[in-house]
Amino acid sequence: MPKAKNTNLNKAGINKEDEFYTKITDIERELRYYKHYFKDKTVFCNCDDPETSNFWKYFELQFEELGLKKLVSTHFDPEKPTYKLELMRDIDGDGKITKKDIIKTPLQQNGDFRSPECIEILKEADIIVTNPPFSLYTEYVKQLMDYNKKFVIIGRETVATNKYIFPLIKDGKIWTGYNNGDMEFVVPSYYEPRETRYREENGIKYRSLGNALWLTNLDIPKRHEDYKVYKAYREEDYLKFDYYDAIFVAKLTDIPCDYDGVMGVPITILHHHNPEQFEIVGLLAGNIRGLAGIPSKIDKDGPYVNGKMKFGRILIRNKRLAK
Repeated sequence: MPKAKNTNLNKAGINKEDEFYTKITDIERELRYYKHYFKDKTVFCNCDDPETSNFWKYFELQFEELGLKKLVSTHFDPEKPTYKLELMRDIDGDGKITKKDIIKTPLQQNGDFRSPECIEILKEADIIVTNPPFSLYTEYVKQLMDYNKKFVIIGRETVATNKYIFPLIKDGKIWTGYNNGDMEFVVPSYYEPRETRYREENGIKYRSLGNALWLTNLDIPKRHEDYKVYKAYREEDYLKFDYYDAIFVAKLTDIPCDYDGVMGVPITILHHHNPEQFEIVGLLAGNIRGLAGIPSKIDKDGPYVNGKMKFGRILIRNKRLAK
């Protein structure tokens, strides 16, 4: 993502929760699983300052190895027109495609991913790879879906339960990547550590997000690997929800291997979900602010067990046991 002055928040002001900048080690760790998708493709990083972004740096350094057709990134400035960077061919004739072959072109608009100018670039791109602003995440994903784009992007785990995004996951239109969970991001220098998730090293500040998530619609082998379940079902070991015909599963390792009914499991099942193994039936909002926008009211909306509301649960059914 862009630095503080480059966040895509010209209408809402700067949101500190958007200022998380991905480390190149985390980008490399995830994108190594997608390398075969990039050959002869145009990659667009549309939420990055192209001169400092580690996403741009990754693709610039890997341009020839990946066999890219073109790399494009747009700079954002809330107050004035900006520019885009493109890398596509050996311009200086040295036989290699390097940073010396980058073309810098002025933009007439400010580089916001929602601007008509950036949308025109989006239309021409094959794959979008970036860390979009968390506060605009739904709007960002909706744009990608509206233009039928392939993508690999970062978000918070709770976005998976968003009213717009959860149905996409449920219907198998998007899914999680490989390296989900705890991830450390660079944060602006003016951030003041206020919790143990912050640290500083060599003048650089970092914040760890324990619920980071990669989302994609590029098929990956992980998506077809079963989540190993071994526990046998015994009725006395599992409580039922008060208002739903489903058993309450406290943790993923408690998912029974032989139960053919509906189960309410932690949302972290999405890190391991194989659509050939489990059908996602639905979502029960819990006592954590309704899980990113999904209502959680007193009465039948919540995942109550013996009158007590539990944390949100994904409802799944074992497809291989379905009658």
